[in-house]
Amino acid sequence: MSATISKLAEVDPRAEIGEDVEIGPFCVVGPHAKIGDGTKLISQVTLMGHVELGRHNRVYPAVILGGEPQDISYRGTDTRVVIGDNNMIREGVTINRASEKEDGVTSIGSNNFLMANSHVAHDCKVGNRVVLANGTLLGGHVHIDDHASLSGNACVHHYATVGSYAFVSGLSRVLHDVPPFMLADGMPTRPRCINVVALKRNDFSPESIKALAEAHRLIYRAKVGLDHAREILRGNDQLLPHVNHLLTFVQTQQEGRHGRARERRRAA
Repeated sequence: MSATISKLAEVDPRAEIGEDVEIGPFCVVGPHAKIGDGTKLISQVTLMGHVELGRHNRVYPAVILGGEPQDISYRGTDTRVVIGDNNMIREGVTINRASEKEDGVTSIGSNNFLMANSHVAHDCKVGNRVVLANGTLLGGHVHIDDHASLSGNACVHHYATVGSYAFVSGLSRVLHDVPPFMLADGMPTRPRCINVVALKRNDFSPESIKALAEAHRLIYRAKVGLDHAREILRGNDQLLPHVNHLLTFVQTQQEGRHGRARERRRAA
């Protein structure tokens, strides 16, 4: 089925529009946009610059995709926004295209839910099945790994990373990396416990959940140090793949600056 485009929309003829796309009234689609099959722009959606939208995305009013990075060093090169498939992008979301400091791409994976008025800044990398609740703000160069969830009005400092299956509570101030599998809260955030709800929902084994809980206890409560924690977990037969992933993440974080592993790039 061919695309359905409202007479009240402005779509540049050079834009690449897939099959069964719907573009509602007052949308503006620029010449370098690519829209995959089955994607729907409800109304008043703006696609600026080089923006690639995958298949079966649903984009709500007042969304702006591909605006220039809010970075004073940007010099106008053709950086991009690349968005995967089956994403829900609600009212007022803004996703800026990349600066020239990394690979030139701000990327969003697939099956994500970006709620109203959330913001994804330049050079961010958002994985798959991520939830950004209302008003969540991601600074530049932030990485959000698969299955992470950020609650309302959480703010993430530039270059920080939120690990997979992590949960950040509402109104949190994320200055440091949030390790995978953790529930983080506070101003600034601290890992309070493991994210049991997400782990159970995603079929983590009871053994993995118990081992991750023990790893959290050793690192953040007993504070025995990573090497000692690793030896204790190995002695208890709890050095499972997910636990190894957690320990590696924390070690890399500690090697970075200001609690953010990726700050090493800026120091170099």
